[in-house]
Amino acid sequence: MTANAGFEPVFCTIIPPHVLDTLAQSDDAALAGPARRTLERDSIERTHRRLTTVIGAPSVSLPKEAAENKPHRTIYDAKHKTELPGRKVRGEGDKPGKDATVNRAYAGLGATFELFLKSYQRNSIDGSGLPMNATVHYGEKYGNAFWNGEQMVFGDGDGEIFLDFTIPVDVIGHELTHGVVQYTANLTYFGQPGALNESFADVFGSLIKQYTLGQTASEADWLIGAGLLAPRVTGKALRSMKAPGTAYDDDVLGKDPQPADMDHYVRTGRDNGGVHINSGIPNHAFYLLAEALGGNAWERAGQIWYAVLTGGELAQDASFADFAKLTVAAARAKYGDGEEHGAVVKAWSQVGVPTN
Repeated sequence: MTANAGFEPVFCTIIPPHVLDTLAQSDDAALAGPARRTLERDSIERTHRRLTTVIGAPSVSLPKEAAENKPHRTIYDAKHKTELPGRKVRGEGDKPGKDATVNRAYAGLGATFELFLKSYQRNSIDGSGLPMNATVHYGEKYGNAFWNGEQMVFGDGDGEIFLDFTIPVDVIGHELTHGVVQYTANLTYFGQPGALNESFADVFGSLIKQYTLGQTASEADWLIGAGLLAPRVTGKALRSMKAPGTAYDDDVLGKDPQPADMDHYVRTGRDNGGVHINSGIPNHAFYLLAEALGGNAWERAGQIWYAVLTGGELAQDASFADFAKLTVAAARAKYGDGEEHGAVVKAWSQVGVPTN
């Protein structure tokens, strides 16, 4: 617990440090330079996040839209610098401009707001109409996107490995969901609870994409970050919920390290104990549940996950097994002992996580 409303000083990025570490060691300066600058910037922002949490963030006055269950979006342009938030370039209700990155960020914030409101009756990130702010064109060839506890930030990528980080709507949804986790279960960002934190972000990021595209569970690709990797990369996305470990296999990036089950759980001190790696296990469990239930994944499957995230019983240091047991209980509470309950138990069994 910390001095700022009990929030942990979590700084969440879509690209894991171990991926950037690999790029930073490349002999190709076009890859190594941007990766090193990104790592340095992430370190600075991580420290800033910790300090902000300790001394307290500035208070936020809620707009009138908050009471009306409407979004309040503001997009800023950093103009390739790193001072946040940058210059305001689009406010709520403003017409689209010529900058596609600004327009995508605005639309992605709106898509995230809409899914949480329409499907889960949640009014913005904090549940009380929190304004949704985002900065684009951050840094010089900055290869990441992050939620810093107060706002979204998007880099343009280096053009060699990563493209513009506003391209995949699930990346936008992923990072904003870290904000939802911050205001609810506030899972510790290390080991299994950290992997659960990342998995929640992937799950709802994917649901936001599916909701936006009107896709059923069987129609969705279940990829996180499809469209983000540059053409030279041998891969299709950052992660695959359907088949963890298959998103990329590249000469520079290496092979996707995510496991799909507990038999292949990765024990590591890197990446905060493998939070972006072992998240593949609960990710796969959710995919299996959604596929088994069919229809729209943000409905029954999503309702079970959301109920546990916001129910108050998920401890900050929860293990996969702790979470699995709560999803079984939530399925029974919401749907009885029918199809949903059985599908949840089976999904966790398939990835090797006990539920009793």
